[in-house]
Amino acid sequence: MTDEAATPKQPEEEIVPEAPAGDAAEGQAPPSEEEMRAAYEAELKNLRVEDLVAQTVVSLLNLGARKAGLLPGTEDEVDPVQVGIAIEGIRRLLPLIEPALGENAASIKDALAQLQVAFTKLTGEPGAAPATDGGAEGGGEAAPGGEQEPPEKAGGGLWTPGP
Repeated sequence: MTDEAATPKQPEEEIVPEAPAGDAAEGQAPPSEEEMRAAYEAELKNLRVEDLVAQTVVSLLNLGARKAGLLPGTEDEVDPVQVGIAIEGIRRLLPLIEPALGENAASIKDALAQLQVAFTKLTGEPGAAPATDGGAEGGGEAAPGGEQEPPEKAGGGLWTPGP
């Protein structure tokens, strides 16, 4: 009898959470793996690389702000190394999508500048995060990159992670 009483309660608990998730298809079974794959493929078909890069830049800004302790309640998450990586990632990706951003590019650049200021305050080293700070601001991507790559590769030609 105890097993019979427990059995009806379990399906009721499962049905309640599923109802809000399936608003469009209430009362229907969840989509099959094939249906989900087809929906994913349809979404990918409409997705542009610029959109994904822009989402990545915004995610890096948000995570960088957390790691800089700029958001309320994130003071215990401070990690200057992570902030530096976020800054460098944003600086390298932003030129790829800047034309597509239009008016939003200015707000992203402003947020990046705020993150750079926070990094400087954390480390006390103004030039430590962005090794190519002048290059991104100058707009000439090939010349600054070409000037700074040879010293990095002078050690043997292999790229190695880390400072």
